[in-house]
Parts: sequence; C-alpha cells; structure tokens
Amino acid sequence: MTSLDDLPLRDDLRGKRPYGAPQEEVRVSINVNENPYPVPEAVATNVIQKIARSLPGLNRYPDREFSELRERLAAYLGGGIVSEQVWAANGSNEVLQQLLQVFAGPGRTVMGFGPTYSMYSLLAQGVGSEWIAAERDEDFELSPESARRAVLAHRPDVLLLCSPNNPTGTPLSLETIRAAYEAADGLVVVDEAYGEFRPDGMPSALELLPGRPRLVVSRTMSKAFAYAGARLGYFAADPVIADAVRLVRLPYHLSAITQAAACGALEFSDVMLSQVDLIRAQRDRLVTEIAALGYRVYRSAANFVMFGGVADPAAMFQEFYRRSILIRDNGIPGCLRVTAGTESETTLFLEALAEITRERPELKA
Repeated sequence: MTSLDDLPLRDDLRGKRPYGAPQEEVRVSINVNENPYPVPEAVATNVIQKIARSLPGLNRYPDREFSELRERLAAYLGGGIVSEQVWAANGSNEVLQQLLQVFAGPGRTVMGFGPTYSMYSLLAQGVGSEWIAAERDEDFELSPESARRAVLAHRPDVLLLCSPNNPTGTPLSLETIRAAYEAADGLVVVDEAYGEFRPDGMPSALELLPGRPRLVVSRTMSKAFAYAGARLGYFAADPVIADAVRLVRLPYHLSAITQAAACGALEFSDVMLSQVDLIRAQRDRLVTEIAALGYRVYRSAANFVMFGGVADPAAMFQEFYRRSILIRDNGIPGCLRVTAGTESETTLFLEALAEITRERPELKA
C-alpha cells in the first residue's frame, strides 16, 4: 500500500500530522467545545423553509458575493458595522486560511502566543509560512507590555490573537490588543470564536475596528449559535480587507444552501443565542467545583475550562473515557480541558472527576 512517504509531497509537509480530535460514541461528549443544545425547532423550521426555497435554483451558481448573508451578519454584529466590512466562508478556519493566503505565504511569518489554537500553526504551514509561538505570561495571561515586546521582537507579517484563547479560555483586554496592533506592521487578527460567551461587560475587539485598517475580528456560528455542522465563519474589518480576500477565494465558495441555512438562523439570532446564559452558568459551575476538588482552574471567558494539577493527563483522560465521558487532552503538561455541557452532562463530569480523584489519588499532582 502506498504511504505518504512514497508521494512527492512538499518537503515542509513531510512528517506533519493533520488536525484531529476524537469522535467517539460516548454518553457525554464534552471535548470539542460544541454547543450542547440542538437547534431550536422554530429555527430549524425556518432554515428548512429557506433551504427549500433555494433548491429549485441549484442549477445556477450561488450569489458569489452572498449579499443577503453579509447584510444579516453586519446587522447581528451591530455597532455601526456595514455589510462591506463583513466576509464569510465555510467555517472560521477557512476565513483564517484565506487571510493567510493573502497576507502570509512563503518567506513570511505568522505569530501567536502559545499555547493557543493548534490549527494556527497548521494553517501557517499550509501557506508555506514560518510559525512563531511567542510566550504568554504566568497563568496563560497576556499583558500589553508582553504583547508589545514580542511583536517588536519578531515583527510578524500576520499576528493571530485568540480571545478567549483556545485551549486556556483566557480573554485579552482591549489594551493588550491595542498595544499589539500599535507595535505590529502587518495584519492583526483577533479570533473571537468564543466571543459570545464572554462575561457581561467584557468588551469585544470589534470596538477597536474604527481607524485600524490592519485589524480583523473573526467570528463563527459554530459555538454560541449551535451551528457547528453548518460550517459558517466570518470576519469584520475595513472593507479593503474583504477586497483583498477576493484575490484568493475560490469561485462561489459559499453554496446557496449554506447561505440559506446561515440567513435562516440569523433571522432567529435571539432564539439561537437563548442557551448562552445556561452554558455560561455551567462554565462557572465547572470553575468553582473543579477548584473545590483541589485542581488549578484557569480563568475562562469561553464555553470551556482548562484545569491543571493533573499528574498524568493521558491516564486521567482514559479514566473518563472508561466512564464513557470524552474530554480533551491538549498536550499541555499537567492540564486537561472540558467543555461546558448541559446541567446533567456537567454533573456527570464532576461526579466522575470526584470519583477518579478518590479512587486514583496518584493522578492528582
């Protein structure tokens, strides 16, 4: 059988591994930060009707500029953002890929602050760029001074800032984002995939867009909108950034069905987001109760929690898996990550953690 080693791959891709997370049939799946609630019936009905109306026209290419979708995304974001500032693609990963195709590439650098979303380095490698992982402060925080210092030291062509950060949950202050932007010469992308889960009163980087033409704020409908299976990501930026992305996007990259499904959900955005407070409550519950069991819990503004104080993360992961509970081992020493699920899912996780801590005390550092 032919192997990858037998193929004429690019040299810089040899030995690499594709992104992946376990997909197993278990009773509790809280490992990939999905929204645990299904699409509400009223929304599903509206989406089906929107898709049905698009079906007779599938013999024609879809609206290349997805005008209605951009208008609805701009209205959802608010704050004076207009459709010309918005761009969308098949998930936020494709949004980021398109941005890197334009602003990164061979001979250029892409920087983030590790540990961060593992796809960043893969996307950078995919366009032939060098990936730079700058260091965070203690407890995975990032101050304006640290951000400025790292940007000035490395001068990246593209800076990726994940806020709240995956896998740590750590949010970035507007002061930190502002400091990074002022120090940078290239594009600065703030990935707010988990932005809707921020605590009340915590601002979005969208507030910084006016007057900053190199700033991009990326979002997704996968998390808070419970739309992971629909694959719809988007960004807001100066209109010229959308013009730039048109240089590399594939023709008609958003299908008519994808556009209809996204528009149908955005028409019911208040219903789609009705479960966010429930998820935030379970996140806060995880923070409190994991800490009560003696583990180190890191600050989170997302729909997941990372906790440390685990002597053997791989062994503890297996203990949860043995109980048909799937969490995430991200390879960060002494740490594991768990998504905030429904109240019952969170209860099952916490009961399992207490049981594992009691029965396998050697797994707790």
